[in-house]
Amino acid sequence: MRFTIFLAFFLFTCRLSYGQAAKYSNDFLSIGISAKGHGMANAMTAQANDVTAAFWNPAGLCQVQGNYEISLMHNEYFAGIAKFDYIGAAYKIDTNSTFSFSTIRFGVDDIPNTTDLMDSEGNFDYNRMSRFSVGDYAFITSYARKLPVKGLSAGVNAKVIYRNVGKFAKAYGFGIDAGLQYRHKNLELGAMFKDITGTFNAWNFNEEELIIETNDSIFNLPSENSLEITLPRLILGAAYNFKISPSLKLKGEIDLDITFDGKRHSLIRTNLISIDPYCGLELAFKNLIYARAGLGNIQDIMDFDGTHWSMQPNIGLGIHYKMLTFDYALANLGNSSGLGYSNVFSFKIKI
Repeated sequence: MRFTIFLAFFLFTCRLSYGQAAKYSNDFLSIGISAKGHGMANAMTAQANDVTAAFWNPAGLCQVQGNYEISLMHNEYFAGIAKFDYIGAAYKIDTNSTFSFSTIRFGVDDIPNTTDLMDSEGNFDYNRMSRFSVGDYAFITSYARKLPVKGLSAGVNAKVIYRNVGKFAKAYGFGIDAGLQYRHKNLELGAMFKDITGTFNAWNFNEEELIIETNDSIFNLPSENSLEITLPRLILGAAYNFKISPSLKLKGEIDLDITFDGKRHSLIRTNLISIDPYCGLELAFKNLIYARAGLGNIQDIMDFDGTHWSMQPNIGLGIHYKMLTFDYALANLGNSSGLGYSNVFSFKIKI
C-alpha cells in the first residue's frame, strides 16, 4: 500500500482543521523568536523594546533606538529535521511612532513522497518517488505609537498566515494582534492580545493528490475543505530592573499566558481558562555582555509511570557592540519530553 509515515503525519495535522476551533491552531506562532527571547523562556511581553517586539508585543516597537533595525534568527528542531527562521525590519517614522514588517517560517523540507512508488503492475519503482515540503508562514505588518499618557504605548499587528503541505493542501489565514506597554522608572508592564478577532485559516485540499491506489482498490483520503479558527489569548507581563552596581544590572520578568479554549496541560487550569507562567532573568555587564536564564513550558505529563510535572529551563548569552547585537540560546534543557535541546542564534543591526 502506498502509504508512508510522512503522509500519516500530514493527515493527523490536517485533521485538526475539521473542528471549528482547533486548540493548537497556528501554534508555530507560540514558539518564539530571537535567541534573547528563548534565553528568557519567552518572558518578553513587558520588556520587548526592539524590532522583535513586533512578535512579542508590538507596543514595544516605540522603544526602537535607531532609525532602522533589522533582525534575523535561525533555529532547528528534532536534530535538524524542522527549521524555524525569522527576519524582521523596523523603521522609526518619528519620535512617537514605528513601523515594522516580519516574516516567520517553520517547516520540514525534503520529505519523501511515496504515494506513486508502485506502478500499475504492482512493482516498486523508486524513480517515481518525489519529495515535498511542509511549511507554516506568517507575514506580520506592525505599527506602534506612544500615547498621551507618559510611559504608555500601544501597537497592533496585521498578520497573514500561509500553510502549505506540498501539493496536497494549503491554507490562507488572517488575524490581528494588539499590545500595550507601560514604563515607569524601573518598572515595565505589558499586555499582548493575540488573535483578538480570531484568526481564520481556510484550508483547500487537492483531491487528485489525495488518492492512494493499492493493488486491488483505491482509497480516497479525507479532502473536505474547511475553516480553522485560532481563538484569542492574553499574555500579561511584568518586569523590573535592578541596578546592582555601576557595571551590573539585573532584569527579571514574569509572564502569564492565558488561553480561553478550556483545560490544557498547564500549571493553572480550569474548564474555562488555562494559565502558563514563565519567567526570565538577564544579567547585563556594562551593556556589553548579557547572561540569561529562563524557565517555562511547565506541563502536567502522563506517561507509563503515571503523571508528573515537566518544565523547560533555558540559558542564553548576548553580546552588544555599537550597532551590532549577537545572541545565542540553548533551549529545551532537561525537558522530560526527550526532544533534546536546540541551539538558537539571532543577529540584530541598528542603523
